[in-house]
Amino acid sequence: MDKNIDYKALGKRIKNKRKEKHLTQEQLSEICDLSAAHIGHIERGTRILSVDVLVRLSKALDVSLDYLLFDVVSDNENVLKSINPILKETDKKKADYFLNTVRLLAENLDEL
Repeated sequence: MDKNIDYKALGKRIKNKRKEKHLTQEQLSEICDLSAAHIGHIERGTRILSVDVLVRLSKALDVSLDYLLFDVVSDNENVLKSINPILKETDKKKADYFLNTVRLLAENLDEL
């Protein structure tokens, strides 16, 4: 994987995710405690982001840093995205049972 950051591509991914979440630049800037102008520069790729700003954007947009930086979705995200639709189609009792089972397994992975 190329480790150089393409700031224009990074800005485009941020803009796309912002739009997917139906947020304006102003709304995203408020969530991240930045100016709307700064968000605009980031989306155009004319600013280099600090780690702090990158993390704030990642949290606000609910995406991984890997995705923002390198357009890579981690395996964990793929697993969670594939489980979500399945759980939405089942009744609450079965979904709760499934989640409790997963929690129990996660807590005891080192012992397995």
